[in-house]
Amino acid sequence: MKFTVSMKENHLFRRLYAKGKSSAGATVAVYVRPNRLRRSRLGLTVGTKVGKAVVRNRVRRRIREAYRIHEGQMAPGWDIVVVARQRAAFAPYGQLERDLLHQLDRLGVRKKP
Repeated sequence: MKFTVSMKENHLFRRLYAKGKSSAGATVAVYVRPNRLRRSRLGLTVGTKVGKAVVRNRVRRRIREAYRIHEGQMAPGWDIVVVARQRAAFAPYGQLERDLLHQLDRLGVRKKP
């Protein structure tokens, strides 16, 4: 990812859950909050209810790829956490991508063309 770095610190996730805006779809829930950086930070959460390690890692890779492909359309300076839901394990990639983009549109993270 060119314009985005990974978010790994637990306190950033907790602050985003408490003070950020959220939107949920069938396969993912997205939390966002503006940061004061030039770059966005992306965090992914895939709980054990989604499946075993192989399934969770596949879901994580698919979400990261969907974000990477459309990263140029995103406005910089956001903290974004994507939480995968149980349906994400069985959903086709296209549905996962559409759901992620729809939630990011609803929250105002994507740039308007």
